[in-house]
Amino acid sequence: MFTGIKACLQLKQLLDILCSPRVQKQGRSSMRLWLRGLVLQVLRSARGTCGSPGQPPTLPAPQKVVATWEAISLGRRPVPEYFNFAHDVLDMWSQLEKAGHRPPIPAFWWVDGMGAEVKWSFEELGEQSRKAANVLGGVCGLQPGDRVMLVLPRLPEWWLVSVACMRTGAVMIPGISQLTEKDLRFRLQASKAKCIITNDSTAPQVDAISADCPSLQTKLLVSDSSRPSWVNFRELLREASTEHSCARTKSQDPLAIYFTSGTTGNPKMVEHTQASYGLGFVASGRRWVALTESDIFWNTTDTGWVKAAWTLFSAWPNGSCIFVHKLPQVDAKTILNTLSRFPITTLCCVPTIFRLLVQEDLTRYQFQSLKHCLAGGEALNPDVREKWKSQTGLELHEGYGQSETVVICANPKGSKIKSGSMGTASPPYDVQDNPEKTAASERGDFYITGDRAHVDKDGYFWFMGRNDDVIISSSYRIGPIEVESALAEHPAVLESAVVSSPDPTRGEVVKAFIVLSPAYSSRDPETLTWELQEHVKRVTAPYKYPRKVEFVSELPKTVSGKIQRSKLRRQEWEK
Repeated sequence: MFTGIKACLQLKQLLDILCSPRVQKQGRSSMRLWLRGLVLQVLRSARGTCGSPGQPPTLPAPQKVVATWEAISLGRRPVPEYFNFAHDVLDMWSQLEKAGHRPPIPAFWWVDGMGAEVKWSFEELGEQSRKAANVLGGVCGLQPGDRVMLVLPRLPEWWLVSVACMRTGAVMIPGISQLTEKDLRFRLQASKAKCIITNDSTAPQVDAISADCPSLQTKLLVSDSSRPSWVNFRELLREASTEHSCARTKSQDPLAIYFTSGTTGNPKMVEHTQASYGLGFVASGRRWVALTESDIFWNTTDTGWVKAAWTLFSAWPNGSCIFVHKLPQVDAKTILNTLSRFPITTLCCVPTIFRLLVQEDLTRYQFQSLKHCLAGGEALNPDVREKWKSQTGLELHEGYGQSETVVICANPKGSKIKSGSMGTASPPYDVQDNPEKTAASERGDFYITGDRAHVDKDGYFWFMGRNDDVIISSSYRIGPIEVESALAEHPAVLESAVVSSPDPTRGEVVKAFIVLSPAYSSRDPETLTWELQEHVKRVTAPYKYPRKVEFVSELPKTVSGKIQRSKLRRQEWEK
């Protein structure tokens, strides 16, 4: 039907026709389907096209396609009216993959540390996610705009359901596996989620509060066993059809909602659109994370945090492989052994994990493929960066962003790094949220992050702490990161967290919670306290030294290893 020179029409031309105002205005589903079929014919045809018989069809170069997305991400090209990450990005890579325009590595690679592995190509990811989309749209009856709460540990189904939500137009609401009944009730009630997808460990808590959540209609269980009043996702997935028509979503349609803790009150909902996440990370994925089609990217973060989505939307537009370790708990040796065993090229961790890694003897490990390392989620102590670099030869590239944004500041690969700085500014993005809460964070054209930093003459930003973390003692404003960085330089300090503590004379003073290195654990606490205080006075301004010191066996952390200073601060002020 479609041979000769006609078969050499560029994919871009056909897509331009498909997305033209005339076709959109007419709204003829038959015309759109015919044109879509035409595109697929060009992509799938291996014969009867330009060149010798059997030559792969002419396809747009992946670099050109990604460059277009990057231009949109940077604000240099307009955001398209319609965009769907699953259809426009993942399905495109599936076709390019089949045509041989991508290295033979998986798109997704999961291991459990005990020998089990899951590997999906983009084509397999597309097939499995279409089946998952049929589960969501069939048994669950979800329509575009309906909200789905997704509470799973690092299981392959988390990524599968995330893509399935995109295909159906449903809005995913990720949560960490350690949510309590109170947490779940609040999130389900506030979001009016119609469906929750979780595993055996969280299902009992959901059962305990589901009667209080009238919007909740379906409970999907990711398990090899059954549970009363729950629908088994894995059983449905096996029987589901691989044929599914992707929802036609607009760029400004909602994609995901995250609950983020504020300084007061309950967590607030932060909504991201199909484009703000789907296209918003392409530029940082190329520049900061520096990904290509041949890279394998491991981000150790928990699925409940935004950084899991940051990985997804950084890696897959660039054709990279997402690597996942089940990692039931943070363990330095497990991470190092994984880096040694698998061909991981790019690693991202919170600074707390890097602090743990540099305590190990890194000379015992050989990272054959690792070439780029990133840190984010909290401030990176210069001492940790320098230890990592001296022992591995690899630089640590710090980046900064929030749940409400994408990457705001970063140290791109190849740029000059100033130790302790979170890098230079990335292009700004339009962030939309609850109008009243957003208005409280806006000043004209500026979004006020609530974080404090200063910028030097070269445009590098230096993190000083949260507004609510800043310690004001006798009119002096003290950033906790400065004190923690000073403490980190002392060999006695394995980890530290600095917060404000009430004081009848100064209003508040600096208090340091310190985990000691094993070699110092038996030292006299009073003598060691004095020694550390004098050390901080020497390293930084004398008024910043911790007037109170408490030695602890561990610091409170999130499941992804981030120190929870707010718990320590609240503990001090509630005494």
